[in-house]
Amino acid sequence: MKIDYATFYTVKMALKNPFRTSFGIMQEREILLICLQSGDFKGWGECITEKGPWYSSETTDSCIHIITKFIIPWLKGSNIEHPTDYPPLVKRIRGNQMAKACIEDALWDLYGKIEEKCLKTLIGGEKQHIEAGISLGIQKDFSILLSKIKDALEQGYQRIKIKIEPGWDVDIVKQIRDNYPEIKLMVDANSAYRLKDKEIFQALDRYDLMMIEQPLQYYDIIDHATLQKEIQTPICLDESIKSVDDARTAVEIGATRIINVKPSRVSGITETLKIHELAKLVNVPLWIGGMLETGIGRAKNIAVASLSSFKLPNDLSESSRYYTEFIIKQPFKMNKEGFIRVPEEFPGLGVQVDEEKIKQLSNKKMEI
Repeated sequence: MKIDYATFYTVKMALKNPFRTSFGIMQEREILLICLQSGDFKGWGECITEKGPWYSSETTDSCIHIITKFIIPWLKGSNIEHPTDYPPLVKRIRGNQMAKACIEDALWDLYGKIEEKCLKTLIGGEKQHIEAGISLGIQKDFSILLSKIKDALEQGYQRIKIKIEPGWDVDIVKQIRDNYPEIKLMVDANSAYRLKDKEIFQALDRYDLMMIEQPLQYYDIIDHATLQKEIQTPICLDESIKSVDDARTAVEIGATRIINVKPSRVSGITETLKIHELAKLVNVPLWIGGMLETGIGRAKNIAVASLSSFKLPNDLSESSRYYTEFIIKQPFKMNKEGFIRVPEEFPGLGVQVDEEKIKQLSNKKMEI
């Protein structure tokens, strides 16, 4: 694949409802989309960064810098035969996983179109439908949260995840269990606690949670291993896992029993496939986490979730969950049983990108 040129779009999309975590409140997303062209073929990628360094040290602006100054010049000077040839090309760049990933995503889409194969087939996906879970942000009061849980269960979501932070944790979980004693329930702390708060997690042990996601520091593995010895509920690592090596270390020292994989957080699909193979070897279940992706990023995530090691409900909802406008022509829908079909109708991502809608929503375009 010889890359002729790359086009960057910055698209602003308003969320249907504000989404609050321990990081803050998000009301709209400014999304970086990238289109790579080789001859008559186009491949699309989506960068999951935010404007500020909240979830990650990377930002949309930092990704644009890394991609335009380093990755694209190197890529245009090379001839990639397969997307797995790309990681060695950018190995010299330390960190910047999200910048690397959005280009790799576009390469997989491009390669699939050239080979006339969908992403699920290219990576060895097995499932035709993936299990959908929902992530509910921190609410103004419990009654609002309870109403959202009721709505989500009626829609068919297989698992409920709530965000927690100090002061919005044990009592909230207790009230949920008082109303819904049997549902699949988990909590996500987004690194809001420290090891000294272990009594909170010991208290959460009473409520039969599927997992506690990323309770401690975003970079930590050691303290998570210590905490896991103090509680029965499985710890699931998210932000701490940036590579297959991180995953192997965390599993070996007992810091995690479940792993949330965001392909863009670990630098792309190629590294995700390595984590998938590790998970099969050590029998650790995986699931896909979400970053409020548009249809481009969501299509990639759904295809990855079709791999056999992704055994738990994913943070992958239907397209209308977060947005009213869509940049793909086949928005994702969830059936009443809480499953989303893996797209296979079209080569590459499996869906058709709506380029006119992207141009309409874009406030910035750059071509190199």
